[in-house]
Amino acid sequence: MGDYQHQPVLLEEVVEALNIRPDGKYLDGTFGRGGHSQSILAGLSGKGCLFTLDRDPEAVAAGRELLGNDPRFFIVQGNFAELERHVHEWGIEEGLDGILLDLGVSSPQLDNPDRGFSFMGDGPLDMRMNPLQGVAAADWLAVAPERELARVFWEFGEERHARRIARSSVMTRQQQRLETTGQLARLIENTIGRREKNKHPATRCFQAIRIFINDELAHLAQGLEAAISGLRLGGRLVVISFHSLEDRLVKRTIREAVRPGRVRRNIPQHPDFKPVLKQIGKVIRPSAKELSVNPRARSAVMRVAEKLA
Repeated sequence: MGDYQHQPVLLEEVVEALNIRPDGKYLDGTFGRGGHSQSILAGLSGKGCLFTLDRDPEAVAAGRELLGNDPRFFIVQGNFAELERHVHEWGIEEGLDGILLDLGVSSPQLDNPDRGFSFMGDGPLDMRMNPLQGVAAADWLAVAPERELARVFWEFGEERHARRIARSSVMTRQQQRLETTGQLARLIENTIGRREKNKHPATRCFQAIRIFINDELAHLAQGLEAAISGLRLGGRLVVISFHSLEDRLVKRTIREAVRPGRVRRNIPQHPDFKPVLKQIGKVIRPSAKELSVNPRARSAVMRVAEKLA
């Protein structure tokens, strides 16, 4: 698996937001390398339980090695979008006291060139959270129509030059298949140049491809609904996002569970609406102290809500 380190983001804030009950049942839906999970376990008594999921088989293997001997700890390779099924299999239909979703890519995934998530090191264009499932980025880039490429770059990366990059990708692959992160990064840089200070021109497209390949936004929408249903009365939902597309979806989902949608003219508010969640506090971002030791946390946004009914 390699010796890849991971610094958990907003660690103290997560523990505080979960409002941990010593005998409670909690879920970490994105185990990563276990930084958050270990802190949650530290707040549990012998009667408490922590259930964890991760799509990445390397993360699951790391979890079993790190915490597999703790009888309060359970880990399964799986997607939090399928939370309802996992809750049923674990036999915890009475509900969870807290659910944490730390979205995005972990440092071990970014730092390992073989996973293909980053242009900082040259490696195969894979980008799959689970390398044993789905289509690798290189295979998709080899066959996707130009219009689809442009749509993905724009929709999931908010890349202004999506059409130019898509056209360049199609022209390039006619001569040579795009196999590595370095090839793709150079293609994008040669197409649009360096336009933003301290930001590589390939950043948005790499994000877009990763989100598309892993169907991240659809899974997040499913996972949020399942998480809200899976919480018991007073249970806390804590979600850490790393880009605006994720955060918008989290914000909208919580808002719609807190209050009814906008009342249109001549359409009365539904009299039977009852809030399902209560928003806890305001948006939380990393402190200057945390950013000084973990710059990758700079885009993190944390939202917290509590189950009402």
